[in-house]
Amino acid sequence: MIKRTASEALEALAKQFKAVAVVGPRQSGKTTLVRSLFKDKAYTNLENPDTRNFALEDPRGFLAMYPDGAILDEVLKVPSLFSYLQQILDESDQCGLFILTGSSNFLIQEGISQSLAGRVGYLFLMPLSFQEIGVSDSASNQIMLEGGYPSLHKENAIDHSLFYENYIRTYVERDVRMIKGIQDLYTFERFIRLCAGRTGQLLNMSTLSVETGVDVKTIGAWLGVLETAFIIFRLQPFHKNYNKRIVKSPKLYFVDTGLACALLGIRTVDQIALHPFRGALFENMVIAEIRKQYLNRGWSPKLYFWRNNTGNEIDVILETTQGDIPIEIKSGKTITSDFSKGIKYWQKLQSTQSGYIIYDGDEIQRRTNGITYYPISSTYKILEEFLK
Repeated sequence: MIKRTASEALEALAKQFKAVAVVGPRQSGKTTLVRSLFKDKAYTNLENPDTRNFALEDPRGFLAMYPDGAILDEVLKVPSLFSYLQQILDESDQCGLFILTGSSNFLIQEGISQSLAGRVGYLFLMPLSFQEIGVSDSASNQIMLEGGYPSLHKENAIDHSLFYENYIRTYVERDVRMIKGIQDLYTFERFIRLCAGRTGQLLNMSTLSVETGVDVKTIGAWLGVLETAFIIFRLQPFHKNYNKRIVKSPKLYFVDTGLACALLGIRTVDQIALHPFRGALFENMVIAEIRKQYLNRGWSPKLYFWRNNTGNEIDVILETTQGDIPIEIKSGKTITSDFSKGIKYWQKLQSTQSGYIIYDGDEIQRRTNGITYYPISSTYKILEEFLK
């Protein structure tokens, strides 16, 4: 079994909160993680129809079966349990009594905000990070194509094409649509594929509306569905006013590039190597990795991008206690002078001498201009320096 980096944060939360909610995409390894860390706890899966019916019909009787607490897997299937859990947690002095998992951030947050606020610690578990997979710097195309879902990185792994075909059908088209009761399957699927074609781009809901054939309000609602279901995330523009002429729209990214590739019809390493979206997918992969570094520590990501209306931009700004850290992402393997243009502009704007470039090469280079170049396998080293 792959050791998850988030294990330490989860154990710490279980020592401080009476319950812990582990949420993230379906198939990201939530059940495996909680069962491996809390082996002494009873386990029940509320996706099982008989278990779910019992919990729905007699929630008090269901919870009474677990006086010492339990792992309640996919608890969002029975949201009424949150109200009954409140009393149990209030009457208990034990931390880590219940471990809750779920694949929809919206439904779990709704239940917690109504009944369990202040009683529950949160951990977001994303697909595997570069460190967990054991990424080599020569395998970027393979990692972009396969993504980070644990099922694709174990012995006798599922073929990635079959995995994502099933994932799209059973999760994106069924479970996600159920959150908002989406009825038009064909249009919704077209919308998701159009989103994949906008990876790394500024979000323009009006254009999506025209191409999908639904109104802007519906596009906004559907984006919310994909976000709360851990399919996409939005990277917001940097909010400090270093230049009044900054872009204000967020950028769109996928939680996992393997799913984005599948939606784009990319099936092989040879296809991705020559694909016009390779640069955008590489950027998506690295930004998703940086985001995981925060989430695996149990922290909220403080990530932004910066762009002004004359085309100057920085792919990622880390907001840290040590200042605002610029990071550029380049999909090329050979360092050129063009790689550092954005960082140099930022250095002049802020009067600083630091910056990082993550590229598709294989060595760390520290330049006298204050810019450090990292291969993708060393992405975490940037964060270790600033996320202590």
